Amino acid sequence: MTDEPVPVAAPRVVSLYNAANALTVVRLVLVPVFLAMVVTSRMTDHDWRVGACLAFCVASATDFVDGWIARRWQLVTSFGKIADPIADKALTGTALVLLSAYGALPWWVTWAILIREWGVTGLRFWVIRYGVIPASRGGKLKTGLQTLAIAWYLWPVPHPFDAVGYWVMGAALIVTLVTGFDYLVQALRLRRS
Repeated sequence: MTDEPVPVAAPRVVSLYNAANALTVVRLVLVPVFLAMVVTSRMTDHDWRVGACLAFCVASATDFVDGWIARRWQLVTSFGKIADPIADKALTGTALVLLSAYGALPWWVTWAILIREWGVTGLRFWVIRYGVIPASRGGKLKTGLQTLAIAWYLWPVPHPFDAVGYWVMGAALIVTLVTGFDYLVQALRLRRS
């Protein structure tokens, strides 16, 4: 045996310019486009509502794809860690506020979801020096249900099928609140340990 030092691999440097970050930027850019389409539609114009729904769905799809790309090809960056949740909350928050502003969704539902979303983000920052609270399966279900419910509200679904949106949003709200409580419990455990 020799006493030669074992070579240590240099830390992997990930370029800021990668596919995952590009998709996050696309999502951020689509937020004002989506907002303009909803405002133009006033939730009454069929064609603009369809366009707004498609813009929302494309932006939402980038949320699922960018995380997968970042993990699959190890393209996680500090920019992505910060910009991704901001883009998610900007898109969902804009959609919920617009739906409530045009009378399609009760304001209390929007406030309950937004308070939970920003609360969980605050919890994550509160415990960041102790550890990371990972996204749970419940959190992913919450995101999927919120996306489906918002898309259902945006698309000009004819009566009586439009009522399905209320049930999907109700399920999204329940999962949102339950997972929010779960994240709170995790954060408190992390702080205690």
